[in-house]
Amino acid sequence: MKPGTEMIKVKVIAFGIAKDILQTKEHFLSIQKSSSIADLRKSLIDEFPAFKGLSSLQFAVNEDYVQEDYIINEKDEVVLIPPVSGG
Repeated sequence: MKPGTEMIKVKVIAFGIAKDILQTKEHFLSIQKSSSIADLRKSLIDEFPAFKGLSSLQFAVNEDYVQEDYIINEKDEVVLIPPVSGG
């Protein structure tokens, strides 16, 4: 992080294996302003290395699915959605 870089706080909500990795359903993460979902993914991997194995993890922001280039805003609610299987 560069000195003077503005940080924002986002709420991360996790389900399934993502919740198991975080060991909680909700986690607050401080990231640089103008960070993308890809940047958030990297921050999660830095803090929780087990996320590296979840390449098919999907993200929703404020209840809408988003791509990895989506820019996160302060107070956004980011939901981690792991792959779902069933029968």
